[in-house]
Amino acid sequence: MSTPGPHANAHIPNHLVWGILTTLFCCLPLGIVSIVYAAQVDGKRAAGDIAGAWEASEKARYWAHMSASAVAVLVILWALVFGGLTILGFANV
Repeated sequence: MSTPGPHANAHIPNHLVWGILTTLFCCLPLGIVSIVYAAQVDGKRAAGDIAGAWEASEKARYWAHMSASAVAVLVILWALVFGGLTILGFANV
């Protein structure tokens, strides 16, 4: 078992709130991945694995951003498809 290093008390953001929000309001699978990595940050920091905590923090942030981006892309695609169908007269809005 390793002992905590000198930076064990350093603040490392876990991005848990963003993971939860993107899971609820954006893309569920990608948000869950973000939550899993966010949950690892504090444990790794407390165990003295500062590099691992930073890596988990960055991965949590990345997956939260991917989840938010996925919903934006889906909304744009939805607007293009249904907007195009409406213009062509295939959909009755």
